[in-house]
Amino acid sequence: MFGELEHELELHVPASEAWDLFGTLRIGQLVAKELPHLFQSVELTEGDGGVGTVLKLTFAPGVPGPRGYKEKFTKIDNENRIKEAEVVEGGYLELGFTLFRVRFEVKEKGEDSSIIKSIIEYELKEENASNASLVSIQPLATIAELANTYLNKNKPSKQPN
Repeated sequence: MFGELEHELELHVPASEAWDLFGTLRIGQLVAKELPHLFQSVELTEGDGGVGTVLKLTFAPGVPGPRGYKEKFTKIDNENRIKEAEVVEGGYLELGFTLFRVRFEVKEKGEDSSIIKSIIEYELKEENASNASLVSIQPLATIAELANTYLNKNKPSKQPN
């Protein structure tokens, strides 16, 4: 069984600024600091932020779904501003999922705006099909909202000519 969930949010910053956050480890650091009700911890266990980097995510008590898992960055496309990570240990894999992938795409919308598209793709063994209800786009929507607030609060000021 295959499934996909999507969320889009307009960010009021250029795509390059949004990608400077989403395309790096900075998004994980921001999430760990600002969303303690969602994530108990986001730990770098391997790598430097490039393809092959592994993060250990531990969710806060009370968050539905798995308690935590390790994810590996499998794609970072700086030209097209796409970053993908797949669960490689624990979490959804223990619940019958054969694939659980998160993708962020930053698209240019205008000179001072962009779109962050968050996508979850998953594959699930038929005998575990009922576990599809555990998949929620809400955490990614919350991360996008946090990023929007953070980016707007920390915009570089434009100097008059």
